[in-house]
Amino acid sequence: DLTDSSVKFSDVALEKEDIAVIAVPSYGGRVPGTAAERLSAIRGNGARAILVCVYGNRAYEDTLVELQDIAKQAGFRVLSAVAAIAEHSIARQFATGRPDANDRAQLEEFARQIRAKLASGDDAEPAISGNRPYKKGGGAGMVPKPTKDCDNCGLCAEKCPVQAIDHSDPKKVDSKACISCMRCVSICANSARKVNGVMMAAVSTMLKKACAERKECELYL
Repeated sequence: DLTDSSVKFSDVALEKEDIAVIAVPSYGGRVPGTAAERLSAIRGNGARAILVCVYGNRAYEDTLVELQDIAKQAGFRVLSAVAAIAEHSIARQFATGRPDANDRAQLEEFARQIRAKLASGDDAEPAISGNRPYKKGGGAGMVPKPTKDCDNCGLCAEKCPVQAIDHSDPKKVDSKACISCMRCVSICANSARKVNGVMMAAVSTMLKKACAERKECELYL
C-alpha cells in the first residue's frame, strides 16, 4: 500500500514470476510525488506490472507515462495500463457515482484482455499516451481543516499518507506536507474536516467545463 507511511518500501522486493498491479491517482496530470518516491524504492526484479491511474473525469495527461517510467526504473516490466474514472477527490460533484455499472463492465473486459495477454506469454510493452518531458506538476493547495464537530478521534492522523496531521492534536495540520488527497475528509465519521469554501467554489468553477463531458476508461495493451 503506497499510502502506508509505516512501510519501509526499500525492503519490498518482488520476483520475476510475480505480477504487480500498480495503481495511483492522477494529481494535476501527474503521479503524486509521494507515490513516485515510494514506488521508486521498491525492487521489481523483472516482475510484470499492470499500471492503473484513476482520475476524476478531467484528464490524466502524463500520469501513465510517468508511472511507466517509474515502474521500469524500479525494475518492473510494463505489460499493460489502464486509465479509470472515479469521483473527483476534491470537487465530488464531478464523476459522482463512478465507477458505475458501465465502467465496471468495461474494466472487467479490460481484465479479461489483460489475463489473456498474460496467459499468452506476450511481454510486449504497450505504447501509452502522454508526454515526455511531463507537464509541470503543482500542488492543489487545498488543505482540509477540522470543524467544531471534530472529536479528536485521531483516525485522520493515523491514516494520513504523509503524516501531515498531528497525532496528539488532529486540529493541527502541516500545510506544506499535505498533498490534498482528501483521505481525511472521506474517512471522517463526523464529516468534520472541510476545505475552504471559497477555494472549493473556485476549483469547481475551474473544473466545470473540463469535467462536463463524460470520459471513458481506457486500456493500453
